[in-house]
Amino acid sequence: MKKLFLLIFPLLLISGCSKKMESPFSAQFLGTACFVNAFEQGSSGLYSKIFTRLEEIDSRFNVNNPLSDLSLVNSSAGEKSVPVHDDVAFVLETALSVAKKTEGIFDPSIGPLVKLWGINTDHEKVPSQSEIDEALSLVDYTKVEITEDGNQKKVFLKKKGMSLDLGGIAKGYAADEVAKILSEEKIDCAIIDLGGNIYVWGKKKNGAPWNVGIKNPFDENGSPALLLSCGENLSVVTSGIYERNFVQDGKLYHHILNPKTGFPGNDSYKSVTIISGSSMEADALSTSAFLLGPEKYFSLFDTPAIFISEDRTVLCSESLVQNLKADDGFVLKFE
Repeated sequence: MKKLFLLIFPLLLISGCSKKMESPFSAQFLGTACFVNAFEQGSSGLYSKIFTRLEEIDSRFNVNNPLSDLSLVNSSAGEKSVPVHDDVAFVLETALSVAKKTEGIFDPSIGPLVKLWGINTDHEKVPSQSEIDEALSLVDYTKVEITEDGNQKKVFLKKKGMSLDLGGIAKGYAADEVAKILSEEKIDCAIIDLGGNIYVWGKKKNGAPWNVGIKNPFDENGSPALLLSCGENLSVVTSGIYERNFVQDGKLYHHILNPKTGFPGNDSYKSVTIISGSSMEADALSTSAFLLGPEKYFSLFDTPAIFISEDRTVLCSESLVQNLKADDGFVLKFE
């Protein structure tokens, strides 16, 4: 699980629109800690509406819930199509679009690999090559079919044993849905943090930009490596090898699995941060960018990205040149 800065500190530093924090919302959904602070406009009614929406999303996407839409789809793989809520259809369609553009480096059918490695569970392990090969034979986004029967969307996994895992995009969708509620309720200023998926909503009272600190991946409890200055209604999402990992025989294995090889991907970069008006986009692209590397990522996507490499070089989109400050020891380079 991504470590939160607002709750426990380390992932992201945010300077908010007010020091006064009235009735912030926090709860556990989608397997992670969720936090929303609407400051002076926070109310039990607002937070209840947010809680209800997150609970709905969790009930549809949580693969640990046997009655969730995803679990029902997975258990019917190779047998039949399963009706799903529009939430699930929309997120899955978006995930398949990213999968197609990245030629499968982002693959929502990665479930068999995630289960095999078991990272961040009590059965995490380095699988054998034969186990990985077997799991890889079940990972193929082109075998995920979405159909429509009247107004009802259905999902079919064409091969028995396939399974969806939308952990790389669902929290981003949830953050966007919380932002939608903030808009409907005419909230001026808020912070959303869903397991490290940060969304800064509205404008600070003093008119200054939001300041988001991006974690130093070399020092879990230290100060941020970078300070990002950004405007309103933006999401900042980081994927890094420090978030969920384990060590076996002296080697670190992290949770960002490459669906092409079956192993954790890209040892050259410690973390990748994406900045977007859509948290769902930022969520999916942070994983994609990490596995693609900067050269391939920047050739495919215009969405601003920040790569922190093993040698502490920070490769960033040119559009961020006026928005980033680096801590001592980090060197900024712009693409």
